[in-house]
Amino acid sequence: MALSWMVFVLYVGFSKVLQNTQASTVSQKCTEDTNTFLLEITQDRPMEYAVQMYDAFGKMGSNVKGGNANQPGLLQECQSAHGPTFSAQYCEVFLKQGTVQYFVGMCVPDSCGEEDVQMLVLHGRLQFGHTSLIPPLPHILVNQSTQEMIMTHCLSTIAPGASDAIVLFVCCVMVAIPLLATLLTAIIKWQRKREVRPAAQTSCSNTGLNLYGTMKTNGSYSSEINDDTEANTNSSTNNTSQSFVYRCLQAFSIQNTSQGVLSTSSSLPGGGYSSLNGIRVLSLLWIICGHSAQFPVINNLDNYKNWRTTVESNPLHVLTISGPVFLAVDTFLLLGGLLSARTLLGSINKADDNLSPSLVANYLLRRIKRIQPLHMFVMCLTIGLISLIQWGPYWFPFIDTLMDCKTYWWANLLLISNLLPVHEICIPWSWYLSLDFQCYATTPLLVYFYRLNRGVFIAVAGSLLLMTTVAGAVVTALMLLPVFQPSTLTSEYYVLYYYVKPYTRYGPFLIGILAGIYLTTKKDPLLKHKWQAALGWIFCLSIMAAVIGISYILKETPTSPSIPHELYQGLHRPLWALAVTWIILACEDGYGGLIKTLLSLGFWVPLSNISFACYLIHPVFIILYIGLQETPIHYTDINFLYLFLGHLMLTIVSSYLFTLLVEKPFLLLKWRGK
Repeated sequence: MALSWMVFVLYVGFSKVLQNTQASTVSQKCTEDTNTFLLEITQDRPMEYAVQMYDAFGKMGSNVKGGNANQPGLLQECQSAHGPTFSAQYCEVFLKQGTVQYFVGMCVPDSCGEEDVQMLVLHGRLQFGHTSLIPPLPHILVNQSTQEMIMTHCLSTIAPGASDAIVLFVCCVMVAIPLLATLLTAIIKWQRKREVRPAAQTSCSNTGLNLYGTMKTNGSYSSEINDDTEANTNSSTNNTSQSFVYRCLQAFSIQNTSQGVLSTSSSLPGGGYSSLNGIRVLSLLWIICGHSAQFPVINNLDNYKNWRTTVESNPLHVLTISGPVFLAVDTFLLLGGLLSARTLLGSINKADDNLSPSLVANYLLRRIKRIQPLHMFVMCLTIGLISLIQWGPYWFPFIDTLMDCKTYWWANLLLISNLLPVHEICIPWSWYLSLDFQCYATTPLLVYFYRLNRGVFIAVAGSLLLMTTVAGAVVTALMLLPVFQPSTLTSEYYVLYYYVKPYTRYGPFLIGILAGIYLTTKKDPLLKHKWQAALGWIFCLSIMAAVIGISYILKETPTSPSIPHELYQGLHRPLWALAVTWIILACEDGYGGLIKTLLSLGFWVPLSNISFACYLIHPVFIILYIGLQETPIHYTDINFLYLFLGHLMLTIVSSYLFTLLVEKPFLLLKWRGK
């Protein structure tokens, strides 16, 4: 999901016009230090710092024709060099030769600012004898031998500021509170066992009332589970206060939050829909696999063109190619709509069939309580990591965007980040949470129409589905959008106007609402004969195959309005959602066969329980891996398989911990006692 954001950031970065080129001088200190370095490397026995600086300059490698045009050099070696009056700093100059854009890592004195570095490059001052330290790519490899400068960037350490300290403190507090609650809960249980055991023994030996001791012990345990208070006080205010503190203690303790997370029984309240766990986890794995493969593709593969030749035209790589991978997002939207309708209808039944404003408010507040604590924690953690970690040469395109968290954090808090320009979204993969909540807020209105009048409901739902389908087609026609999420710098408009917007992505969620209403209110099974099930499975699998296959046929970005692209863009997401809906309905009606057995395995349940944390956390590990790389990554299937498995294992372990420490406590916390 975040791939499109990264593409857009790179496009913006490479499109910047070099500014302040009127300056024709380099600062005196920079000139002196640079001359000292250049003179030193011409000596018969140059000093060690000069050798390190020269060695750290980026140099052309093999396979330029395959995409290995970037020359990152060695950042750590550069930063370890210290001259007589200066230290070395790592900078990058972004160049263009014909259609080839690339960057070269440079090691220059830290007395040089970015403008100084620009002028040193423009005026050819960085020379080793008569040879440039930044030579152009040979004419035999590119059509144009003249270098054009796009921009320069010096990778300086970002000192943590007040805002960084605040977010890191928030992260520490959010983790420390559950740990403290766990310790206090353990101490309380230990003390109660000490108090109850002697009392039970005395009662048994003196009066024979062993039953009383048993009841007392069980009562103590029951009070912990049911959030009751044992405080004996004459003040009702103090009693209420103690009760709330006790409920907080129980909600945040790992003894309670860990219950059920690793259970293999159904994780859905009320049971049923067992196939949803498998569908959710498989969709999540598809997304993590796609992100693990796609993120490095943007700018740090040394054989990018080979990757395109191998992957973009071969459906066997459907687990890693952009476009098909992110159909899993539409599956998530479908499941969100289905469960939102089921939850709301269940709340209405408990409220004596009354859809009141207070019920709707509680319904939305529960959703906010469900997603926002962990969302805010990951946002704070990401901001903190940016300020603490020494990033590598491939990090710079993303740092300015992620630093926008300090400016646009409020959009994440209000769950409207997907309405901002993409390059301004804080932790860009959070766009999905905003979209999901915006769709979630429409469920009460549709349920209201359903209860008011079935004809009106069908008209409203049909109109909304038609509108979102037409919107996708029209935006594609006007902006000449590809049907893939672009893995090249060809179409930033794909994300800006199509991919993250509710008016083009609402279809699957709406279909989920319709499926949820049907499954919750149905009295008879939809399927009555095996031939109906067989026909349904044929259509379902055919639609899925067509949606994936046609995307490969239409993978090229159109140069003029294209009816096939427009129809596909408008229809493929609702069609995919309908196919997944069929799988759910068939499994519920007993016609799922082997597929239902596989999707309903207990193995999926614990992974489903931590799936929300997995979605939020996994891009952090991927970005950390890429951002810390000093050399390019070489694409092979086995390399990317290991990347996926590594990211997956780190994600699962950390997501389990964050589910216990951050997500579940707020779900269990109740402001009022029952």
